[in-house]
Amino acid sequence: THHLMPGMSAVDLALLSQARLPLVPVLLVSGYSDPAGIPPGLACLTKPFRKAQLAEQIDRLRRAAPDIGPTPQPA
Repeated sequence: THHLMPGMSAVDLALLSQARLPLVPVLLVSGYSDPAGIPPGLACLTKPFRKAQLAEQIDRLRRAAPDIGPTPQPA
């Protein structure tokens, strides 16, 4: 979603998503160099970024996520 989308901001959507699905990590990506209004606890990556920076953010989110056990295997 876009940070400044009409009706609901991306921050609002991220916070609502975290409230409803607390195990799902959220990473905001913004084209603004100083994304105002993003709470300190919400992961954010500003454009332009390198693949390594994206991978690092995803890795941080995965390490911070609670361990919910093994991934279910398809039957």
